[in-house]
Amino acid sequence: MLLNQSAKPTATHYKILLFSWAGWVFDFYDLILFSFLLGPIGEELHLPKEMLSYILGTSLAATALGGILFGVLSDRFGRKKALQWTILTYSFGTLFCGFSVNFWSLMLFRVLTGLGVGGEWATGQTYVGESFPPSMRGRFGAFMQTGAPIGIALASLAGGFIAPVWGWRACFILSVLPALLVVFIRKSMPESDLWEKQKAEKSGSARKTPSPVLTLLSPTHRKMFLFALVLATLDMSAYWFTYSWLPGYLNQERHFSMAKSAAWILVTQAGGFLGYFSFGFFADHYGRRPAFSAYSILMAVGLLMVTIFWETAAAVPAVILFFMFLVGFGTGMFGGYGPLFGELFPTKIRNTAMGTAFNLARGVQFFTPVLITWIGKYYGLGAGISLGAFFALSAGAWVWTFPETKGRALE
Repeated sequence: MLLNQSAKPTATHYKILLFSWAGWVFDFYDLILFSFLLGPIGEELHLPKEMLSYILGTSLAATALGGILFGVLSDRFGRKKALQWTILTYSFGTLFCGFSVNFWSLMLFRVLTGLGVGGEWATGQTYVGESFPPSMRGRFGAFMQTGAPIGIALASLAGGFIAPVWGWRACFILSVLPALLVVFIRKSMPESDLWEKQKAEKSGSARKTPSPVLTLLSPTHRKMFLFALVLATLDMSAYWFTYSWLPGYLNQERHFSMAKSAAWILVTQAGGFLGYFSFGFFADHYGRRPAFSAYSILMAVGLLMVTIFWETAAAVPAVILFFMFLVGFGTGMFGGYGPLFGELFPTKIRNTAMGTAFNLARGVQFFTPVLITWIGKYYGLGAGISLGAFFALSAGAWVWTFPETKGRALE
């Protein structure tokens, strides 16, 4: 019996969930840490905002390449190996960032980090989705996504409290420690049995199997892939319009100290954790599409209140903090991507499809921090960040172009 045919989760299920979740925590920590260190990096390396935006945008673009690369490797060589490779890549990329001496060296090391970051999410989500029973897939896929707010919280603590004392280089150098996860994954985790079953069936077939990328772009899967890419692009735009300059917005336009900015970001991440955690239960009960729409609306409302309507909401401190919490809670919609995308594509291309759609959408965000910086020159960072609300609402509407996949058995 396959793991996803179990009546209830076993110790093996939770082991897969734990290490996939831990990989995602430090994956997102390494990606977002740069945003919390923009000030001291720019000051020491004499880099203006525009050049820092190019580095941030390029690292996001690199996640697209990482998603495709490691997606193909995972579909060919297994989830377990690919998960280890992605963790090592982003850990050492971040380590090398601590030794950057100029714009180009920092750019190179952020690209290396981005490659690993782009591969980990889809590999971990594929691992979890192929292991848990269909009736519980939504909640456990969403639970894995709670690693994102935990990662942001850790980056916030590093940027707000470690960097002022030890410096930004120390924050990057310490970030190599997650590479130790590979030791435990290698010794403790089994390979996805659904992938092994599909591999055995493919080995016994006389037909030559086309590459996962060509299969994904075939007429059978092309339309669904493009729909998935549009959904992910809309949501990624909502997310990165919000978070790429949110710490800078609080620091520069609302005149918060680095520590206070970090504390307020922690409020959004507390909301994010609860949003991701609750999304899966909502999606398993009511369906993927209603859950996406509801959480998208919540994010949009919160985002508008902490940007365009800041003066109104900030009249009562508890109210503005509530809307900061709501921004994070609404991002819980990202908890649905692993289950939804995993249910749309077969095992032979699942990791490639998930990694490519999710990370191409993130790669497009190369332009987001640059665009926000440009808008900020004329209208303020808050105006640029507020555009995330439009993209969140658009994603909540677009998800209804998909079939409902709640409870679908994986092929």
